[in-house]
Parts: sequence; C-alpha cells; structure tokens
Amino acid sequence: MRLKLTIAYDGRPYNGWQSQACGNTVQDFIHRALELVAKQAVKLHGSGRTDTGVHACGQIAHFDTPPGIAMNPFNWVPALNSKLPATIRIMACEEAAADFHSRFSAVGKIYRYDLCTDPVLPPLKAGLAWHLPRLLDPGVLGQALALFCGRHDFHAFAAYRGNELPDMDWRRTIHRADLETLTDGYRVTFVGDGFLYKMVRLLSGAAVHAAQGRIRLDDLAALLDQAPGLPLGKSPNCAPADGLYLQQVIYQSLL
Repeated sequence: MRLKLTIAYDGRPYNGWQSQACGNTVQDFIHRALELVAKQAVKLHGSGRTDTGVHACGQIAHFDTPPGIAMNPFNWVPALNSKLPATIRIMACEEAAADFHSRFSAVGKIYRYDLCTDPVLPPLKAGLAWHLPRLLDPGVLGQALALFCGRHDFHAFAAYRGNELPDMDWRRTIHRADLETLTDGYRVTFVGDGFLYKMVRLLSGAAVHAAQGRIRLDDLAALLDQAPGLPLGKSPNCAPADGLYLQQVIYQSLL
C-alpha cells in the first residue's frame, strides 16, 4: 500500500528537508521514525526540498508499506509522531494510488512569506517572520509582486547549486502573488506551477527591495525573461529563511 503523508515542521532546528550525511534534516528524522515503527528499511520520497530554517505547513511525502505490515493509514500518524521531535509532526496519512508520487504527481505549490514591520520583533516570532522595521511602501510591494505573475524566465531569481544543465528550462508560471495585511506586518503568498532553487526568497527579497525604494520597478521588471549571461545580473536581495513556509503542495489542476 502506498501512503501519502502530510507533514508540518518548524524548520529552525534542521538542515532543511533533504536527507544529508549530517542526519539532521526533516527527512532524516521521519525516515528513522518510519524504520523504528516498521522495524525494517523503508524508502521515503518527498515533494521537494526546503532550505535550512524554512518551515512547512503542508509538505508531502510518500512511502510504500513494507511486506507484512497491514497497519491502518490513520494509525501511522500517532505511531510516527511518538518517534518524532515536537517540531516535526505528521498531520495526516492516507492511502494513495499505486502510481502516485509526491514529487512527480505535483502540479504546483503554495508558499507564504510573513513580514513583521513592528519596531521590535516579538521573541515568539524569532525565526518565524522576516523582521523589517525599516519603512516600506505596501503599494509598491503589491506592484512588485504583480510583475512576477504569469509565465516568465526566472533564472535571475534562482540560486545555483552547481549541477544545472546547459539546456535547463528556467521558465515557471506564477498564478498568483497575493499581499495580505496583518496586524504586525504583511503576508505574501505565491501560487505557482513550480519554483526554482531559492526562487521564493529571491522574489520576496526583490519585492521588499522595491518597496523600500532601493530598486526601481522598471529595473526589477527588466530582470525577468532575460537571456542567461546578460549583464543585468541577478535579483538584488535574497530574503532570509525566517518567515518562509511551504503552505501546500497541489496535485490537481491549477486551472
């Protein structure tokens, strides 16, 4: 039986989602919990990576139950959570189709970014929001976000891992880039068919840069759809991991 997990985590204690030799990633912790419950090897597949310090409300992963285990999907939730730290929680477990894949079946993702503009960052928000006490213009912030909507070449808003192929497709579609006013700042929500490495952080940082008057909107727009290697360069500011959440992975049509 193939099981789909919905996972939430506070990313601050961990080296991101993807399994690493250090063993201190969210995937590593869940993998160890799976093997403790199943008492045998289990392979865990995630929908995609999140960086060190990035949080998730709806990360998705899947695994195939090992032979001889017929535990009800619902019972995997308390069984796994009893083996996990409090900052990682399995929120739901359900049976999935045999051909479901947490990564390759996804058609989109929703990320949110929380900005706190209070003069002093409340201690309970440390690491959970980007503190921006410097004045910013929400109108310009909204205009900057609107520039990103549609299908564009976003290579200027991507960090490089060093394994990019020469014919890599840097085009992605942003269906929505919404701005919501909070009592202590703002929330930016991106809905797209996919995101490049650190793309959400680079888009968020660039939009804030514009809202603070540090880059003109037309210069920001010029970074979109440029051919690789042009002198216009890269996004001017990568936002910190603080405040970034993987909200949802989408498995049905966005249209």
